[in-house]
Amino acid sequence: MRNIMLLAFCLCMATTRLYAGQSVITEGQGYSCMGDDKSRKMTESSAFADAKRNAAESASTHIQSETHVVDSVLEKDIISAYSNAQIKVLEELMREWYEEQGLGDCCRVKIKVEVVPDERAMAKSAKKSSETGEMDPSSPLDIKVWTDKKEYLQGDNMKIFFKANKPFYAKIVYKQADGTLLQLLPNPFRDMNYFNGGVMYEIPCGTDRFDLEVSEPFGTETVTVYGSTSPTGVINVTPIAGAGVYSVNSNESELSLATRGVKLSEKETVAEFAEVSTTAVTKPKPSAK
Repeated sequence: MRNIMLLAFCLCMATTRLYAGQSVITEGQGYSCMGDDKSRKMTESSAFADAKRNAAESASTHIQSETHVVDSVLEKDIISAYSNAQIKVLEELMREWYEEQGLGDCCRVKIKVEVVPDERAMAKSAKKSSETGEMDPSSPLDIKVWTDKKEYLQGDNMKIFFKANKPFYAKIVYKQADGTLLQLLPNPFRDMNYFNGGVMYEIPCGTDRFDLEVSEPFGTETVTVYGSTSPTGVINVTPIAGAGVYSVNSNESELSLATRGVKLSEKETVAEFAEVSTTAVTKPKPSAK
């Protein structure tokens, strides 16, 4: 196995879960007509508002149909969180004008959106779920990530572990203290990007060609799992010669948006999404006295 000098991060043995990182990605269509009282700009705005409303309803319907957790109060919290969601437009897929008899010029739009549930309601559900210690496959996609020990010193090797409550696609990205972004999975020797629910996965493992050995520069690091029930979006990466991982050719904002470009289909029109991170610091070995 080749060594790749990556900065490690520290984390307590308890797993990290960011409820604010859970969302639903879907598409919405909307339309509006000018009539006698609207300008083109007002009509377009109305069409986009209609598309957002339809997308939110689609996400809420999906959550209600898929969420059947044992705790009825917990289930109510989750559904409530998505009923009071924030809508973020990820991509405009279509915008067209047409004429409709009796209504005049009309505008039709189609957008891809991320439906982000109410943070306070999801915080309540996350707390209740953590108290049971169970990962319910009938609740929205929930990913946990952790490391093998609390703190790493120069020369230590680290292990990353992650697990989710249901089958999911994922990319795992590591941010070094100097800001460099590396994609650990998939990598040039392990193209795995689909994972089973309820199974703990490890990085690195047998097919990887690298060790995570702590080296300078030291400081705060981050590892992020971008997961979805549908294939995540494509990100721009380049293999690092001899390292066994990819270099990410995007900044964090671009990366976050790109991974949300999930592949929806006529059959799967809604995808559950989760972005879960953990951060900590690495340290040099104490100087010998």
